[in-house]
Amino acid sequence: MSFVTQHDGLSDSMRISSARPSDYLALLKPRVMSLVVLTALAGMLIAPQPPHPVIGFAALLAIAVGAGASGALNMWYDADIDAKMARTATRPVPSGRVTPGEALAFGLVLSALSVFTLCVVTNWLAAGLLAFTIFFYAVIYTMWLKRSTPQNIVIGGAAGAFPPIVGFAAATGSVSIESAVLFAIIFIWTPPHFWALALVKAEDYARAGVPMMPNALGPDRTRLEILIYSIVLAPVGVLPALMGFASLVYGIVATLGGLAMLFYAWRVYRQREGESARKACMSLFGVSILYLFALFLVIVIENGPAALVVRAFSAAFV
Repeated sequence: MSFVTQHDGLSDSMRISSARPSDYLALLKPRVMSLVVLTALAGMLIAPQPPHPVIGFAALLAIAVGAGASGALNMWYDADIDAKMARTATRPVPSGRVTPGEALAFGLVLSALSVFTLCVVTNWLAAGLLAFTIFFYAVIYTMWLKRSTPQNIVIGGAAGAFPPIVGFAAATGSVSIESAVLFAIIFIWTPPHFWALALVKAEDYARAGVPMMPNALGPDRTRLEILIYSIVLAPVGVLPALMGFASLVYGIVATLGGLAMLFYAWRVYRQREGESARKACMSLFGVSILYLFALFLVIVIENGPAALVVRAFSAAFV
């Protein structure tokens, strides 16, 4: 059996689909893509000299397309387990709206296009990092880690943490400690964010044979690790302000957000039975999204076009 037909969903990968544009959009995982764009933009704007707006826009578009390509390749390969999970059964490939072959081709074409575009408009380093990010998510995480270890989301979380580094590299042709700190924030944030949802969907993952932390090592171990990661995340989230590449306003937002993460992680740790436990997990899941968006949105606002105009105007009169 070939590699493609082994993971071609529930029917022949050569059948004709009735896919609509919205189905191909769903393959791109637009919600994930929006976070990628925000974090990559933050990495780009903290550069000593942000790129020209046209180049910056083209670079962000390439990074967004690369993130979408990763999502499409993930949905192609995971069609077999997606079909067994209530949360993912309606995705385009397992539901039959897009054929596995179409999803694979779509992902590969977008991968090549995004990397080539980023190389042309910026530099080889940024393009190489984007290519590595797509490879890491589609191959290392999706094809290997996800099905083999309960630490899948910990190691695999690196793929989602790379966009700030790619954005910084697109602007400068280099990597800095500042972009590495933004990477660390996302990397440490990913386990408590995802495991909060995994606790609620543990039966789904068990039915699909995916060794997520709750069904592989148990919910109690998962709750403890959520709390530990949240304790580590709170001070790491404040580092941009302490290191001087974010403002006091950012420091306040990060501190309050970190305390909120700790509060809800503690609730998940303490509430272990019934509907209250489910609500605690979903509350942490929602708060974690707001936390990360708030941190990177503040960085973007502080370093965005309006802020750059103010700095230039101030410098002209100093």
